[in-house]
Amino acid sequence: MSEGDSIMLEATRRRLSGKQADTVDKLTKAAVEVLAREGFAGMTIRLVAAAAGVGTATAYTYFSSKEHLVAEIFWRRLVASPSPASEADDPHARVVAELRNIALLVADEQELSGAVTSALLGRDPDVAHLRDRIGAEIRKRILRALGPDADPDVVESLELLYAGALVRAGMGYASYSEIADRIEKSALLILK
Repeated sequence: MSEGDSIMLEATRRRLSGKQADTVDKLTKAAVEVLAREGFAGMTIRLVAAAAGVGTATAYTYFSSKEHLVAEIFWRRLVASPSPASEADDPHARVVAELRNIALLVADEQELSGAVTSALLGRDPDVAHLRDRIGAEIRKRILRALGPDADPDVVESLELLYAGALVRAGMGYASYSEIADRIEKSALLILK
């Protein structure tokens, strides 16, 4: 098993066997369906478990809260998304492509995108763990895009830009597609 496979089979609470990984996959897919139908406010672990065909207690074995479940969905999409998003020679183009790619991971799913923002702001320790992993992955992608001489202040500014932009999108100030355009514009100002 490669490192990438182990990342996909690792939940925030424990390492998963093949059968357990299948159960988690069912739960994450069912959560997306429930979110689309019920919205984040109406989503419960019980509804997701029923949609996945597993017991509620089983679902809670893997996910401590609906916020944890939604954060896991985003984490899985992030690590499954291609990186670098651009092979351009220009590091600025690579950074913009990376940030745009990440911003658009859930852009086409309105309920999921809003739920991701709400979930990642949660205080659940399992969410905090995922938030740290997500942040580290985004930082790694920015650093890789900028190259070995990346200015730490520029990296931090780009991280703050990305996080703030997604909070704005989650609050409904703009669509995720519009926010991706704004991220591009703002990133280029930072990179000047």
